[in-house]
Amino acid sequence: MNRILLIAQREFMAYARTVGFWLSLLAFPMFAVLGGALPILMQTSQPVRQVVLIEEGPAASGLAAAVRDSFARDRERRLENRREAQEAAEKAAGSAGGTAASEALNRISGPTMQFVDVPSDLATTPSGEPREALARRYLGDEVPEAQQLDAVVFLTRGEEAPSARVWTRRATDDAVEDVVRAALRDAHRRDVFQTAGIDPTVVSEMEKFRPEITALSPQSASGGEVSFRDRLPGIVGLASGFLLWSLVITGASILLNSVMEEKSNKILEVLLSSASSTEMMTGKVLGVAMLTGTVMLVWGGIGAFGLLTTFPQTAVDIGSVLLDGGLIFYFLAYAVGGYLMYAVLFAAIGAFCETPRDAQTLMGPIMMILVVPILVMQMALQTPDAAIVRILSWVPFFTPFLMSARAPSEPPMFEIIGTMVGMFAFALLMIWLAGRAFRAGALSDVKLSWKSFASAMLGRS
Repeated sequence: MNRILLIAQREFMAYARTVGFWLSLLAFPMFAVLGGALPILMQTSQPVRQVVLIEEGPAASGLAAAVRDSFARDRERRLENRREAQEAAEKAAGSAGGTAASEALNRISGPTMQFVDVPSDLATTPSGEPREALARRYLGDEVPEAQQLDAVVFLTRGEEAPSARVWTRRATDDAVEDVVRAALRDAHRRDVFQTAGIDPTVVSEMEKFRPEITALSPQSASGGEVSFRDRLPGIVGLASGFLLWSLVITGASILLNSVMEEKSNKILEVLLSSASSTEMMTGKVLGVAMLTGTVMLVWGGIGAFGLLTTFPQTAVDIGSVLLDGGLIFYFLAYAVGGYLMYAVLFAAIGAFCETPRDAQTLMGPIMMILVVPILVMQMALQTPDAAIVRILSWVPFFTPFLMSARAPSEPPMFEIIGTMVGMFAFALLMIWLAGRAFRAGALSDVKLSWKSFASAMLGRS
């Protein structure tokens, strides 16, 4: 036992002492924060486009006003959506959450377009190539920066419908094009309704109508209206499944690289002269488990601190879901079973490999298998009792992830007990088989293949 603990300590400290480990440990929360902040930064960094609207011919009269009105109505809709999001955030996370949501949405919903007066020379130039050439000039760098435009829109009306030619400074910028297209579509619809004898005010009122929808369920906490608190267990379960997948793959990959590096440097053979292969593999698995536990504690601490600081009520709700519903115990049990299955398998693969190219021979199919629970877990959020989800939950390789995602929906007890027993039984089988393969691979120079790996697991020469 002492040798196992010494090997585990050595494995843990080999990574915990490095700066790279702690940098990579903090990388995930940093990227998670950036992933949420980048859309806001991208929106706020967009310049306000200077747009000119030009009506060509008497038939196009009123189209410029229609474009401006459509853009104003769209801004009103976005402001209304922002108010609804703020109310939902306040309802879910208190006044602090509503304030934070409002500030973020204020930055996102800022103006990105401004309609300016038509330059005098552009307004008086006859239609055709001379005016088009002048428009290109205003979109380039030939005029002073204060006079430069971002888009020039020529509005026309044919016999059947309005149309437009949109000149933009950047060929890839289609924001003005989208606004003009929506505006002309609305204008044409109103013209058609008016021709049919329908009052335009009726059409406007119909466009403003926003139905009020209330979600109800007998399984909600109130027995009626569904709140964010009712949806929270499913979100926590799905997040637990993804987090467990990340931790298991991270730990197993670390173990694979560690064993592979020691095999290529002949260090593994030296270590096996003072400890058995079983002690070696057990110590390595335990050491990396301690490393993975450290990652979980750091990530959990950062997440808890962030929630308590920004959304304290949500943090309290998540804590009650994890503790009162017992989800934390399910998560820990499935984490142990899932880690054992994959860790011993990756350790056995590493014992056969000396280079990353060798590992790819066996890792490719395994990674393809691991994609399956990622896809199915998303279905488990809304339909945790779907037949495909329930069937795949009994597959030991998928059990830890899918059952973590399904646990908040309170699956039948026989499924919880049955899948957990099956997972741990399979994990013990994997420990036995992988131990044989680890022992055979660590002391042999057999060329790696699925055939040689399977023979080693079955104890064949």
